[in-house]
Amino acid sequence: MAKETANHKQKTALNKGQTIPLKIKRLGINGEGVGFYKRTVVFVPGALPGEEITAQIEHVYPNRAEAKVKSIRKKSKDRVIPPCPIYEQCGGCQLQHLSYAGQLREKQDVVRQAFERYTKIKPEDLPLKSTIGMEHPWEYRNKSQLQAAKDKDKVIAGLYGLNSHRIIDLDQCMVQHPETVRITNAVKKILEDLNISIYHEKKRTGIIRTIVVRTGFETGETQLVLVTAQKMIPRKELLVSEIKKRIPNVTSIVQNVNDKKTSIIFGDQTIPLEGPETIGEQLGELSFDLSARAFFQLNPKQTVKLYDEAKKAAKLTGTEKIVDAYCGAGTIGLWLAPDAREVRGMDVIDESIRNAKENAKRHEFSNTHYETGKAEEILPKWLKEGWQPDVIVVDPPRTGCDQAFLKTVGKIKPKRMVYVSCNPSTLAKDVHMLISEGFKVESLTPVDMFPHTAHVEVVCSLVWEK
Repeated sequence: MAKETANHKQKTALNKGQTIPLKIKRLGINGEGVGFYKRTVVFVPGALPGEEITAQIEHVYPNRAEAKVKSIRKKSKDRVIPPCPIYEQCGGCQLQHLSYAGQLREKQDVVRQAFERYTKIKPEDLPLKSTIGMEHPWEYRNKSQLQAAKDKDKVIAGLYGLNSHRIIDLDQCMVQHPETVRITNAVKKILEDLNISIYHEKKRTGIIRTIVVRTGFETGETQLVLVTAQKMIPRKELLVSEIKKRIPNVTSIVQNVNDKKTSIIFGDQTIPLEGPETIGEQLGELSFDLSARAFFQLNPKQTVKLYDEAKKAAKLTGTEKIVDAYCGAGTIGLWLAPDAREVRGMDVIDESIRNAKENAKRHEFSNTHYETGKAEEILPKWLKEGWQPDVIVVDPPRTGCDQAFLKTVGKIKPKRMVYVSCNPSTLAKDVHMLISEGFKVESLTPVDMFPHTAHVEVVCSLVWEK
């Protein structure tokens, strides 16, 4: 017992303000450097693997500490000067100080770490491929959602600064499509010139809360959404006419009303102000109509690579029956449909299922079927009806798959499962359970959907082997 207590004291022998030498071993899930000081794990934002630093402790917890870089004694060969002038204030990106080749390598390592931690697969047996990156890893985001605020008499719009509640004005952004930046800047000037009141979060006064711009990479169509704290906008007709005059290439102008005290961007009511309610976009051969609140991947160019990896993992011959679980608007299932016998999808959100049906109809697919409901309830029903899937495809939220769903998949025993994940940790936890149900991991392919951030997507291919 005394020995355990001594170990515990040793592990937490750090104090706030203390400076320590630290060697950075790897990157953490949020892009921070990770090192160990006397068996205590220390997280240091801005530090890179291989670096030797002097760190200053900022927070101490029972099982970890957080620190900042005081000085770098040995620099990583992958350290670069961040090209963005407000990189350190903004916080929207976490890895601009790491070379792009280094980012791809470290994102692969983040996946490796997750599987070492949550599964019993031996490191030498992990079928982990290199991260698929972008040729031009900039200007890839098709949508911006920037909070509006007033700085003296100037209208600004941006993101909350790192570890603060102060809005950093983004009049430029290297990861956004240039059109979204240009339109947002023009809208800020129009709001300023017309003296339209801007929402004040603390006082809960004013009207314009958020400026949302989405542009179609392939179609060139652009939608502007003004999120307001009330339905009435003073001088609304003049505002719309000024937007049309100064930004004539905006395809659709929409108002969304959000009168609640919340950090959620959109409210329930959407009002078209000018032009169509949707804009069009294409992914490969597929086209989509996007309304203001419709989910769509933020990086269309990498989405094509991601979906192609999913198709490769499915190994389709044209005879397979596929389940597209958590299907949303049906994008992945429709990507696979031309090479499958039948695609069936389900989602708990009825609006998503309606969108999936509309998208399938638009592309004249006759081999698709969609139902609203939970996968763990609908799958057994289809099985009772005599419909047995060959391949199950899943693209769940960051929290991963429902445990009851994974148990159901184990009972159904499909030949293959393709798991598209935006969170390596929950993927590894779910894969651990699927292995216990009789599956084997065939391949893991990281895809860099968000260059210069800590995020990484993974396409995991599993085969039934029992």
